[in-house]
Amino acid sequence: EVQLVESGGGLVQAGGSLRLSCAASVFTFDDYAIGWFRQAPGKEREGVSCVSISDNSTYYADSVNGRFTISSDNAKKTVYLQMNSLKPEDTAVYYCAADSSTYLGFAPHYYEYWGQGTQVTVSS
Repeated sequence: EVQLVESGGGLVQAGGSLRLSCAASVFTFDDYAIGWFRQAPGKEREGVSCVSISDNSTYYADSVNGRFTISSDNAKKTVYLQMNSLKPEDTAVYYCAADSSTYLGFAPHYYEYWGQGTQVTVSS
């Protein structure tokens, strides 16, 4: 079974930066796409960014494009989400998820495995 563990969340002032990590326990890391999602209180879960490990294709939500960068370290089986120029509206629980199909996008039902989430709070 695939396990995903997120880390790196915390409290930061607006304009600041955080880097989230998603460590995966998978046999063949490059068979997967890894997505980052977030959910704020009272709001629906939304996709933030995703990466295909096999070819490094990436995809970003419009709300974070230009501010967030997704990357992977295949040797460590870890995906990172570098978040810069953070805004209060980025406050949410951030989850990473793994998808073993060829799909790359933000439809949650494609993602078979989910981490437990890490809280990101951006103060104004």
